[in-house]
Amino acid sequence: MQTDKEAFLALIEKHKGIIFKICYIYCPKKEDRDDLAQEIVFNLWKAFPDFTPAAQFSTWMYRIALNVAISFFRKEQRAIRFSPYGKDLIVFEEDPATRAETEYRFQRLQQLIQELNEIDRSIMFLYLNDKTYQEIAGIMGISLTNVATKISRIRQKLKSKFYQ
Repeated sequence: MQTDKEAFLALIEKHKGIIFKICYIYCPKKEDRDDLAQEIVFNLWKAFPDFTPAAQFSTWMYRIALNVAISFFRKEQRAIRFSPYGKDLIVFEEDPATRAETEYRFQRLQQLIQELNEIDRSIMFLYLNDKTYQEIAGIMGISLTNVATKISRIRQKLKSKFYQ
């Protein structure tokens, strides 16, 4: 029979990518990412007795991890300059001029996302990680309508700033 500790560790191992992604979006420095990751795991462990096995673990984990990251960010007032979205997520053209333009646009988008407030950045992080509006609503604890409205407004804001 599996103990709570073993079950928790197995779930953390299976979903550790969520923690890594969130740490990267909120902390550009490795030391800060390590601290945030430790804080996230600690809070997940504290909340684990309240986890309902019928619920999806990754959604529950996103919710707690993002809340911890937002609190951590606010508490430390860290200056975020980079995003976890690496160049390997984009397939670049072979033409150097096209590649340079694509890289510039990608970096500009990363910069604009980093300028968003913590909540909007979290929503865009989930959106760019292919979460459905329903999943985002569950993770963020907001209504489906609110998610759709926020994403529409964020996209409009990014678009207008991108072409300034």
